[in-house]
Amino acid sequence: MAVIIDGKQISQQIKDELKLKVEKLKAEGKTGALAVIQVGDDPASSVYVRNKKNACAYIGIGSLAYELPEDTAEEELLALIGELNGKPEVKGILVQLPLPGHISEDKVIKAIRPEKDVDGFHPQSVGAMAIGAPGFLPCTPAGIIQLLKRSGIELEGKRCVVVGRSNIVGKPMALLMLRENATVTIAHSRTKDLKGLCKQADILIVAIGKPQFIGAEYVKEGAVVIDVGIHRDENNKLCGDVKFDEVKELASAITPVPGGVGPMTIAMLMHNCVQGIEGDREG
Repeated sequence: MAVIIDGKQISQQIKDELKLKVEKLKAEGKTGALAVIQVGDDPASSVYVRNKKNACAYIGIGSLAYELPEDTAEEELLALIGELNGKPEVKGILVQLPLPGHISEDKVIKAIRPEKDVDGFHPQSVGAMAIGAPGFLPCTPAGIIQLLKRSGIELEGKRCVVVGRSNIVGKPMALLMLRENATVTIAHSRTKDLKGLCKQADILIVAIGKPQFIGAEYVKEGAVVIDVGIHRDENNKLCGDVKFDEVKELASAITPVPGGVGPMTIAMLMHNCVQGIEGDREG
């Protein structure tokens, strides 16, 4: 039976370490704030934004909240980002996604200066990550690396299969596992024999956005399974992309949903904000 990887506990550890670091930075006269922009009042986005503000308060950095109406013009949002780019006290800018349909996410991501891009989504941040240069790492994949390392899971030389190729999780996840000297395969909707491929994985990272898609028949005995998905099932209970109860009987370690990957995303966002204050953006 699998060890349950506790993302809440590991994220708390990281936030406690950051809290101490922020105290030291304050003593050196280094401070800063995270600016969070939300357009519209999507309930899930509101929860995420609140969690981010609470995390800033916990580790001791400032947070500025900009809650804009759903019908905010793209030009207005871009003007606000431009203004925040010019404020030296703002060390990180985060625009909560998804945005309303009339606003281009691509334009918004590119408008944030790379040195304030604490989400790690700007093309310059992505390019830096790809070649191992200093820059902010995307929070969810970076959080997964921390989950694995702090759980004592060896990455070097391991066969890793990442299911999903999104720009936010799948692709950067593969790059970061490569950086840790794992042997990486990316699987996606066009992959032939997905089951056979997944069964070869020592570490299986699932980010496909399909509730309870991966069952025991996809998992090699003793594999480590990381579930990035978050959904509600027919009983309105939270679940992931993996059939947790089935797979935990086979895996050596597994992340639950909720309480696995989710808390790590915010912990790593805080990590990026603190790097911004330090002026050192090495991943």
